[in-house]
Amino acid sequence: MTQDNRKPSGALDKPDANGWHWQTNILHADTQLPAGFAAMPVPVARASTVIFPDLAAMRSLDWKNDSQWRYGLHATPTSMELMRRLAALEGGKHCLLFPSGLGAISNVYFGLIQSGDDVLIPDNAYSPNREHGDWLQASFGITVRYYDPLIGDGIGALIQPNTKLIWLEAPGSVTMEVPDIPAIARVARERGVLTAIDNTYSAGIAFRPFDHGVDISVQALTKYQSGGSDVLMGSVVTIDDDVHHRLKQARMRMGVGVSVDDCSLLLRSLPNMQLRFEAHDRAAMTLATWLKTRPEIVAVLHPAFEDCPGYQNFRRDFTGAGGLFSVVFDERYSQAQIDAFIEALRLFKIGFSWGGAHSLVVPYRVPSMRTAMPWPHKGALVRFYIGLEDVRDLQADIETSLSAHLVG
Repeated sequence: MTQDNRKPSGALDKPDANGWHWQTNILHADTQLPAGFAAMPVPVARASTVIFPDLAAMRSLDWKNDSQWRYGLHATPTSMELMRRLAALEGGKHCLLFPSGLGAISNVYFGLIQSGDDVLIPDNAYSPNREHGDWLQASFGITVRYYDPLIGDGIGALIQPNTKLIWLEAPGSVTMEVPDIPAIARVARERGVLTAIDNTYSAGIAFRPFDHGVDISVQALTKYQSGGSDVLMGSVVTIDDDVHHRLKQARMRMGVGVSVDDCSLLLRSLPNMQLRFEAHDRAAMTLATWLKTRPEIVAVLHPAFEDCPGYQNFRRDFTGAGGLFSVVFDERYSQAQIDAFIEALRLFKIGFSWGGAHSLVVPYRVPSMRTAMPWPHKGALVRFYIGLEDVRDLQADIETSLSAHLVG
């Protein structure tokens, strides 16, 4: 065997001021930001392992203390800053981050619900929430019941001794009913039942749930907080310490974490979120108002319109609507014609979600999504999300496809 006599260069082989070899030095270099350095972006702190200054600090850890670093899975300065800003946005005290909006919903269930408990879900809820509840009922011994989202304080008649959680969604993200949130929250609190709202529609900008008595706010940060259709993340915001600790413990036990690089993308987008939300809102109102004049359309389901179910609740509690609304077509048009209309659109892309710059369109079969109340319309429902394209181009795109495929 030939011996390898190669050696590092003399300069690299010399110890530094600590007496360390260069290889050791590059591992243990001081990575503190220098005093006086300041910049607009939040630094991206990637970490799995958190280093403690001494054993006393490690042994004094309290998982309930949000200001103590313990492991990168739970938080770094980057994700903590995002949580602080999101809690402030909704008027909450605590925030937890999850890999998706559905992950946030799941944490509410696993943190608060046990076998034998009962959960109430509005009939217009986000379908994966319904499916999650049905799965827990089938496999984990809870009961799930669905209620009319416009029930208001009538929710009291549905509350049982084992009812532990009432979900709300405002508006329903497909059919757009707006519940009387303060009434439901008030009755729930009087009966000792927690309320959780899917507040994704408003992004926390147009509706502040804790001002209206809600206990927990869940959002898919994938939407307006991202704004780029390129990040998956969810949040749970709370004001009560005990509820936060229960949810935090469940999150820890399930080993849930988020990418701090994704957190940095959201931190970059938050400063202009309100401007984008308002631009989407204006464009959506313009197109929804025009669509009400079209003979092909029998109903425009936009919460800011007086004929939308729950409009009075929206007018009282919300300050804006964003870019999402639905329309119901005349029943004389077949599903095949509706499909052809959708597929002929050039600027509206077929896809779920919303909150990004690009306009989207999706058809729904609403009767198959309801169990607690009948759907009053016979025609097909199509949901539009209005992006940041020029609204005149979007209107022309819809008009061209309507004229071409919905005839007679």
